[in-house]
Amino acid sequence: MPDKFLCDTSIIFNGLILDLIEHGELGENPEILISNIVVAEIEYRTNIHKEIGFFGLNVLKKLRQLHAENKIKLQIVGSRPTREEIKMAPGGELDALIRESALKNNAVLITADRIQGDVGIFEGIEVMSVKERGTPKSMEPLTLKLLDFFDEKTMSVHLKKNLPPYAKKGGPGDWHLVKIGQDYISSKLIEEIALEIIESVREDDHSFIEIEKMGAVVAQLREFRIVITRPPFSNDVEITAVRPLVSLELSDYSIDAKLQRRLQKAEGILVCGSPGAGKSTFCAALANYYLSQNKVVKTLESVRDLQVRPEITQYTKLEGSLENSADILLLVRPDFTIFDEVRTTKDFEVYADFRLSGVGMVGVVHSSSAVDAVQRFIGRIELGMLPSIIDTIIFIEGGDISSVLVIKMTVKVPSGFRDRDLARPVVEVRDYKSGQLEFEIYSFGQDIVINPIKPKKPRYKPDEYMDLSTYRKSKSKAERINLDIEVNKDRITLRASPKYASQNIIIFANQEEIFTGSLSRKSEINLSLSNKEGRKILKEFDRNKNIYATIK
Repeated sequence: MPDKFLCDTSIIFNGLILDLIEHGELGENPEILISNIVVAEIEYRTNIHKEIGFFGLNVLKKLRQLHAENKIKLQIVGSRPTREEIKMAPGGELDALIRESALKNNAVLITADRIQGDVGIFEGIEVMSVKERGTPKSMEPLTLKLLDFFDEKTMSVHLKKNLPPYAKKGGPGDWHLVKIGQDYISSKLIEEIALEIIESVREDDHSFIEIEKMGAVVAQLREFRIVITRPPFSNDVEITAVRPLVSLELSDYSIDAKLQRRLQKAEGILVCGSPGAGKSTFCAALANYYLSQNKVVKTLESVRDLQVRPEITQYTKLEGSLENSADILLLVRPDFTIFDEVRTTKDFEVYADFRLSGVGMVGVVHSSSAVDAVQRFIGRIELGMLPSIIDTIIFIEGGDISSVLVIKMTVKVPSGFRDRDLARPVVEVRDYKSGQLEFEIYSFGQDIVINPIKPKKPRYKPDEYMDLSTYRKSKSKAERINLDIEVNKDRITLRASPKYASQNIIIFANQEEIFTGSLSRKSEINLSLSNKEGRKILKEFDRNKNIYATIK
């Protein structure tokens, strides 16, 4: 067996060269050649703070250690690439130079890159193609230093260099941050933890690097979502690891038969709540429920961390774009897509496009209330399309369903308006359980108004313990608003001081309540004489009664 081997970049970046040496697959005391081109690539990745660069650099350090222990003979060959050769790297120029080094040194080329291996064979080079070996390890329990910081009540662990470790303990909506150790995290320890994470991710079939940018890497290590940041992105090295504490079924939530029927019928669902409230856990339960109903279910996630059944395929950004993912996902023809999470304008557009294409959508949105989730759509889509895109809003709080709202479109006079001429399309947001109107959304001039409809408070009224004079005195305590009244041919205008603009008011005539209305931005109420309120005001005005208002 040959005893001289040249490594390309792929076999260093995945660390398989160390496995080959450890298992004796390269013979006893093999000669390992490392091209300067490989060293330059690793150095470049490390300088731009790519985690794969730090991993590759650690592999080179271990090779040097094996050389010092006389287990291998390590030799660096070739020259560093020129600027022109680096520019031509996408066309395979650097790979060609690595193969050239293998020919010059009469060495076996070790690679995990299929194209590199096939071209090498064509050029007459002896090639040792090594496949990823994650399958045997993928079923083994994880053994990481990171896991020492977790217990059965830990949601997330937060490690930062030169600070003690912290963890969030508890459950969705009921957690607290605690210090879990007195010793500060040393520079050596946090680097060891980071390197161990990257090694495990690359060796495990059920783990992957989700995002890798300058100074940041996001990895999904089985059920753990791990974020590693470095300068210049963060001011120091930091590791954050999050895991789901519970995996729930839909039956574990506060869902009655009526709401369950709604979920079967609804196709434009928004699941909203604050961070850590349990939105993703609920969405995973909902996805598994739809799967049990013989629906084709897919997920679209920036970071694929939903704990769903294996039958549900989890998609992420295709070539860095969710729009590209959406193009492919539409061809798959899912019945339901779980979109975790809807955040940017492009995300909202993708969500709307899927709904209008007939795909059932469940979107996850960070918000402090249910109506805030709707507000994030306003301005990004036309108001008239809103009920076609969203029909159900589920607000999660404390790990359970707090409220459910439904949306529909109608044509009516908005609440607070009395003139029938002001009828317009209005989006009604109602509480699903009670049917009570919670909000109205409509166009008012150039603005979109979200008008909260509060339950009517009981007004002062006489009862068996209060005589009429006491009742009238109690009403007279409210601040009176003087009204100027202008009568035209077919219209009567009530005008208040500008400081009361856009206020809801109650109109009185000699202490008798006439109606409730809303002042415009010009502090006016215009009433047509064709409706009863306009005729009533005109009648009292002609009788010279004292017409005034109070704040509602």
